[in-house]
Amino acid sequence: MKTYTPSRAPCPIARAARVLGDRWVLLILRDAFLGVERFEDFVEGLAINRAALTSRLVILQDAGLMVRDPPEGKRARYCLTESAHALVPVYAEVARWSAAHLYGEGETVRAWPR
Repeated sequence: MKTYTPSRAPCPIARAARVLGDRWVLLILRDAFLGVERFEDFVEGLAINRAALTSRLVILQDAGLMVRDPPEGKRARYCLTESAHALVPVYAEVARWSAAHLYGEGETVRAWPR
């Protein structure tokens, strides 16, 4: 299982990469920004296996980007913190960059947020 250990690197990009440098973390946050809160909804929407999702949600909680409500028990919601919400402009800029540089001629760009 993946775990989170905060980076001690002097570079802020390196520190951010420790948390955000994982494909699943980026996609979990994207879906959370779009309103997904329940474990089963993340599994279904991302087609991620349960162990991978569990470890990434723990990383996001340990990094202070999500909280689990309630902390114990079933049917919890995973809620974004203020720190996570501060990433919305970053996601919007990544989406703009991707639309401008990663789509071929004639490909349809899906708007984010959708």
